[in-house]
Amino acid sequence: MSPVIEEHTEARLITEATDTFAVPVDLRYDATSDPRTVHVAFPGGTDWAFGRDLLEGGMRSPAGRGPIRIWPCGRAQLVVEKHSADGVEVVQFDNASMNRFLHRIHDESGPEAVRTVTTRT
Repeated sequence: MSPVIEEHTEARLITEATDTFAVPVDLRYDATSDPRTVHVAFPGGTDWAFGRDLLEGGMRSPAGRGPIRIWPCGRAQLVVEKHSADGVEVVQFDNASMNRFLHRIHDESGPEAVRTVTTRT
């Protein structure tokens, strides 16, 4: 089992103008350093880190109330919105690349990697 999973894909930066800009990104998951976190690495060294469960939930319905918000956009796209002191950044992904990334995570580490089991005696 490889503890690091990477998916090279493309994202579209959404701006206030009607234009979108395609950029290459790396989706990254490292089961050994933090099995609850996924990363999106942009050109220039910018890295967004957020919960794997947030990404999984956002694939199905709007998720997140904090600095990262994720929601499906139709059947084929996913939107990730990041709020910071610098403003709001919005990025759109194809569902296919995110689904492929999440399937690889599940295949390698399984969903139990992010679950906490409580046992009562």
